[in-house]
Amino acid sequence: MLCWLRGYVPFYKRNLRLAYPVMLSQLGQVVVMLADSMMVGRLGKVELAAVSFANAIVMIGMLFVLGISFGSTPLVGADYVNGNHRKSAATFQNSFLLNLFSALFVCSVLLGVSLFMDRMGQEESVCRLAVPYYRIVVVSLFPLMIFQAFKQFMEGVGDTEKAMLITIVANVFNIVFNYLLIFGEFGFPKLGVDGAGWATLISRLMMPFMFLFVFWKNKSLFRYFYFFNYKVFSKSRLLLLGSVGLPIGLQMLIEGFTFSMSAVMVGWFGSEMLSGHQIAWNISSMTFMVTCGISSATTIRVSHQLGRKDYLSLRKAGFASMHLSAFFSLVMAALIVLFRYEIAALFIDNAAVIEIGAELLVLVAVYQLADGLQCVSLGALRGLADVRGPMVIATICYILVNLPIAYVLGEVCGFKAAGVWTGFIFGLNLAAVLLVYRFVSKSRQLVKAN
Repeated sequence: MLCWLRGYVPFYKRNLRLAYPVMLSQLGQVVVMLADSMMVGRLGKVELAAVSFANAIVMIGMLFVLGISFGSTPLVGADYVNGNHRKSAATFQNSFLLNLFSALFVCSVLLGVSLFMDRMGQEESVCRLAVPYYRIVVVSLFPLMIFQAFKQFMEGVGDTEKAMLITIVANVFNIVFNYLLIFGEFGFPKLGVDGAGWATLISRLMMPFMFLFVFWKNKSLFRYFYFFNYKVFSKSRLLLLGSVGLPIGLQMLIEGFTFSMSAVMVGWFGSEMLSGHQIAWNISSMTFMVTCGISSATTIRVSHQLGRKDYLSLRKAGFASMHLSAFFSLVMAALIVLFRYEIAALFIDNAAVIEIGAELLVLVAVYQLADGLQCVSLGALRGLADVRGPMVIATICYILVNLPIAYVLGEVCGFKAAGVWTGFIFGLNLAAVLLVYRFVSKSRQLVKAN
């Protein structure tokens, strides 16, 4: 066993070297969300519920456009390792255009949805606070998608550190503006829940400008702009990006829709339940973002090995990430169970909400292993540009399994929020089994064929 694991050590090191900047970058986003929730939670349970409800709807559109942007990473990566920098630049240029169109479309749809949020069965006081905050956060998706074009290109060429540094700086500003605008400190207006939205918008506006500055100062990066040419804008390139990015976006939309509809269902049971849900959601997102970092590194490693036609290393890189994800997930599951009450108390001082949050955190711990494995397996399959199969798997696991079980257990059987969250245990475990099996099967075929 030890000898077998020893063979994976170089792969652990390489994967982690790529993953840790992405982890920190992704965790930075979650830290901001945690700061939002902790600060808003001090305003009261209705305010915390409003942020939870708004973020649940925004998440659907955000995950969709983020998924589309992910399509450029394996394409850039495969060209980059073969020294085709002009083709990498062309992919970068076209992904910019695709991201802008995607952001415009999704932002328009989400702003339209705001007209119907008061008809989703939530408390009137929750909706009144949620809608203005929601609209501000929706607008912030546009600069975020410009940033994503830079970020996914950089990950494609194997540079994950610059996006990490930019995200950290932007998130520090976000937290500072949260404090100033939510509570009205140092002469700033006291905007309450809306202040959290404005802080998010300001920080996301900063991110693409910081990336432009990085490119301007780095000659090896700026050369890609010299390759830019209006002639490379083409239907064929956009369709290629879309053929990879759109299924990823749809798969992430389905997963986001499941989490969002679960939040809506929890909201049927009152603001205390929705506040407890937000606590569990924040912690689940934090652990998920770490495995997302490992997943992104896996996409890069697999796409690079695919470009080199080194299929055995490709397979081992995927398995190494699964090992890392499993170890992290099990450690986090234990910590979440042990400190569930202390974690919940960080967000709010309402005893009833803390009790609900602690109960839901146990369920979060139960599905940690499955959530990590399905996320990393998705990253490995994206590196192979295998994106349509995972979309079908997501539909089966989340729409046909997760949501029906959540509704039956939560609404019909009367387990309320705990019943809704139990649905994730079934959906995520099934997804993990199917996605791991798919990568094992496809990587084995590549090795045998060569």
